[in-house]
Formats: sequence, structure tokens, C-alpha cells
Amino acid sequence: MKFLLLPVETELTYTRYRLQFGKTEAMRYTGHLDVYRAWERLIRRARLPLAYSQGFNPHPKISLSPALPLGFTSACELIDIWLEAAIPSEEVFVALDESSPPGIKVHWINEVPVSEPALPAIIQSACYRVELLNRIEDLADRVDTITRASQLLRSRRGKTYDLKPLIEDIELSSADFPQVINLQLACREGATGRPDEFLDELGITPHLARIHRASFVFNAEITHAYPARE
Repeated sequence: MKFLLLPVETELTYTRYRLQFGKTEAMRYTGHLDVYRAWERLIRRARLPLAYSQGFNPHPKISLSPALPLGFTSACELIDIWLEAAIPSEEVFVALDESSPPGIKVHWINEVPVSEPALPAIIQSACYRVELLNRIEDLADRVDTITRASQLLRSRRGKTYDLKPLIEDIELSSADFPQVINLQLACREGATGRPDEFLDELGITPHLARIHRASFVFNAEITHAYPARE
């Protein structure tokens, strides 16, 4: 008689680190999945003991902040990584910084509790800087129309949704060229505002703007200091 040996889940001790990194011009057109793979390669290149899930199909224990659309850059992307050893954060920072490819710039690192909720659960909003490549003479009027609108019905993936409650703040920071719009949009699971869709509501083709994610707003109950290192 033959028996099938199943993998046994054992209690392993991991150390969880949270890093902030910039997604710069060199990775502007790199998709979310490819950024994930780039981080897996980066951690290996840095010779850090990356933890893997157990079972028949182990995968690296890596978690990224909400996906950044193609063509956007960012100064505030977040990633959680789990290592199979407790290494001082400073040493992890140096190893990753020295091994980073073009397009990824590590800003800071914190060790966080393994039990802390996943990144999508603690992020409330995202702030964007939108720089227009062509001057829009009536931009202020267009923004005012959106501000006064009671709803902004749109369709995404075949489903209708209202963009208006996802817009938390709009600020025109420059009336001259280049014109800049600062946006704060909801970035919660199931309720995410996209700056390219906001531009579409303004009647501006998104590819005629440079969109940069500048920061995240966290839930009030998250009290860990950010950053530990800049």
C-alpha cells in the first residue's frame, strides 16, 4: 500500500519589514506583477533570506501597496517582505539599496509586527500630483464643475460607479504653465479613485499629463512611526 505524503504546516518564525520605495522614470511603464517579480529578484540579489509560503506551490512572502497604473511614477510605494531571520533593519536597507535596479529607489525601512493587517487594509487614501503637459485655459472652471457636481457616474470593468465620493480633495497649485493639480483620492479595498479617470471627467486626455503618486494616508489606528529612516 502506498501513502501520499502531504506537506505539514509547521510554526515558523518570520520577521516582517515594511519598506517605502520610489517607482521612478525607468519603471514608469512596468506593470504591478513585473514590479513584484523585480522585488523578488532584488531580494535574492541582496542575499536576504526571503520567506516562502508552505505547500505544494510555495510563493515568496511579499505584499505590495495598491497597484500603480502604467505610466505613473511614485515616491511612496510600500512593500512588506518576510525574512526567515531577524536582521537589523539598517542592514536590510543597505543590502537592498546597494542591489536596487534602475527604477526602484528604497527610501526607508521599518520592522513591523507579523500580525499587523495587510497593506491594502491600512491605506485609506492616496495623494497625487498631476502636471498637465498642455495649458488648459478654463481649467479652474472645469475643476469647479466637478466640485459642484452631486455625482460623477462612470463605468469601470462593465460596472457603474460614482467617482464623486472617491474625490477627497482637489487643489490647483499653479495657474501658470505647467498647471498642476493636487488630488487626494480614496484608496480603499473596493473604493479606489483613479486620477486618470478624474482627468477624463475634466475632458483631458490622461496621456497629456504626468501623474505622480506622492503619499498615502493611513487609517488612524495605525500608530507605527513612518519613516524609520529617510
